[in-house]
Amino acid sequence: MKILVLNSIRSMQNVGAIFRNCDGAGFEKIYLTGYCPTPPRWEISKTALGGEKSIDWEYYKDANEILISLKQKGFKVYSIELSDSAIDYKSLYKNTPENICFVLWNEVKWVDSKILDISDEIVMIPMLGNKESLNVSVAAGIVMYATV
Repeated sequence: MKILVLNSIRSMQNVGAIFRNCDGAGFEKIYLTGYCPTPPRWEISKTALGGEKSIDWEYYKDANEILISLKQKGFKVYSIELSDSAIDYKSLYKNTPENICFVLWNEVKWVDSKILDISDEIVMIPMLGNKESLNVSVAAGIVMYATV
């Protein structure tokens, strides 16, 4: 099973785009945590284009709680973050665990160190230009499609 945990992503349009990416990449579920907006919202539906109806989702206040539960169920947890210890997202191609969870968070604050401690791996998308990161919905699409 392939799932996402979105932690405190502010933008409803980004959340909607991630629902749409999940549908396209064959991911089955999204856990929305922290202050992530949840469906039904017009602003989510506008970019999700029905993805919010075809992808199962649940809301949890605390991302750590759901991540610990997923690990106990045998999921491998990968946080998407720039780090010296991160693996390149391309290494996921043909090496994807059966039960995988990607964690993405808001673009302003760095990931909570507790989430990184829970994670089995940190995954990065190399940045070749001047910017340090991609839009969260773009990053989500890239890592999801690396598992197809």
